[in-house]
Amino acid sequence: MNPHPGHRLACATLTYLAEPAAQLLGRLLSVLTPAAVLASIRSAAIPARVTAGLDQAQVTGVRRSLARWRAQLPAVSPDGGLAAAERDGIRLLCPGDPGWPPGLDDLGTARPYALWVRGTTDLAACCEKSLSVVGARAATACGTHAATELAAGLASRGWVIVSGAAYGVDAAAHHGALAGDGRTIAVLACGPDIPYPREHRGLLADIALRGAVISEYPPGSRPTRLRFLARNRIIAAVTTGTVVVEAAEHSGTMVTARRASDLGRPLMAVPGPVTSAMSAGCHALIREQQAVLVTSAADIITHLIPAVP
Repeated sequence: MNPHPGHRLACATLTYLAEPAAQLLGRLLSVLTPAAVLASIRSAAIPARVTAGLDQAQVTGVRRSLARWRAQLPAVSPDGGLAAAERDGIRLLCPGDPGWPPGLDDLGTARPYALWVRGTTDLAACCEKSLSVVGARAATACGTHAATELAAGLASRGWVIVSGAAYGVDAAAHHGALAGDGRTIAVLACGPDIPYPREHRGLLADIALRGAVISEYPPGSRPTRLRFLARNRIIAAVTTGTVVVEAAEHSGTMVTARRASDLGRPLMAVPGPVTSAMSAGCHALIREQQAVLVTSAADIITHLIPAVP
């Protein structure tokens, strides 16, 4: 746990000021503490170790970013929204906290500034034996059935299922994990208090009771297309492996798959009918030898066990 008294306030505030994986903020956090970064934003003073080696144009860019974030500060609660979040059953998890999933550190400067968590489970412990099950929103009946069965089989064997709570494969994976009497984690592209999609309000409540609903976006944040793409890196990073059930060849699911591969996580894919556009992405991953072909929970576990400490 970081002992600095302003650490948690700074982490919380930064989630309101900048979109995730902001290149400049990531670089600042690689050399300064969150509290020092926030102090620089407030004062417009840039520490010399930040500007060392930068040319004038780059320094000007840093100053502009600090000014933009400083202009947003009045809209943020003085306590970083922590009290209101706590009243709603949401807690803040900062890098360095005991429950911080270590896999997120593999993202380097694209690591989340903090996570807002709905649910009391130990997130780090859950992620030690976890698998992301992802796929198409417009899933076929075959795809939703496969996702449900795979997740239930894995959950019944003690694996934690991670997905994005979207329609289609995501929802089927969460439902399967819950049906398998297991735990599941939903990674959102909006605040953890926002039921998105609205039809999944009950599902998200169940996930929070049996696992966790997590987001790098603070309470009240609405989803956007870019936020969905950004959250995919978290789904890939927190788990020990990823299985793609269905995916179009050019889709957000393929972004998650390639993120997992880039991070060195085991990647698996479920084959489907050659006539189905929703299986084209899976077939491409298998054909390019990026993913191992799997058709059952037993296949997945056989492939994952060597990767689990």
